Amino acid sequence: MEKYPNVNWTEAIKPLLKKYKDEKHPLEYKNTYQLMVMVVLSAQDSDKHINKIAPMLFKTFPNMATLSKSTEKNLHAQINDVRNSDKKSQWLMKIAQTIKDDKNIPYNLDELTALSGIGRKSANVILRESGKEPEGIMVDLHTVRVASRLGIASGIDPKKIEKQMMEVLPKSEWDAGMSMSFLGREICRPTPKCEECLMRPVCKYYNEVISKM
Repeated sequence: MEKYPNVNWTEAIKPLLKKYKDEKHPLEYKNTYQLMVMVVLSAQDSDKHINKIAPMLFKTFPNMATLSKSTEKNLHAQINDVRNSDKKSQWLMKIAQTIKDDKNIPYNLDELTALSGIGRKSANVILRESGKEPEGIMVDLHTVRVASRLGIASGIDPKKIEKQMMEVLPKSEWDAGMSMSFLGREICRPTPKCEECLMRPVCKYYNEVISKM
């Protein structure tokens, strides 16, 4: 879908930001180390599955120091039912051997994305959940769907959607990506519950498609 013209997104996005401003990411982590590991593991897998395996994983590897002293084989034994577990074992061992200790975890986009297995989406999640100032907008598969339907961005490329949203929203509203993700999980699903959606008044998909059905 194309972008929706003539919408003041700075104002239009405020109800969504208000609704989800205190919402914690669905990954059930206890600290930034756990979040980092779980974000890497959750790529192309489900948050629910990663939450299920996390307690035993972190019992074995409680921090970055213990993980850095392990082996790829031992780590893989803990995550072998995770999708792409071979590649993720390699990434996590490289991360651990680079960082070595929890206190060395970086809190900026450039250093985070320089780590194996961490792209902009993951880095933006880590910064957001750590309470750091945003350096970008988190765009996951839910955000892609919601942003396109709303008309705040167009296309399916996460990086292009992030760039489009950064151009129309002030930095103070860059949590919109995560808010859209929550909306996409709850209401704006592949089959959307439009009648329940607080963004209906400004939604391109609702106003140009659903309301005319």
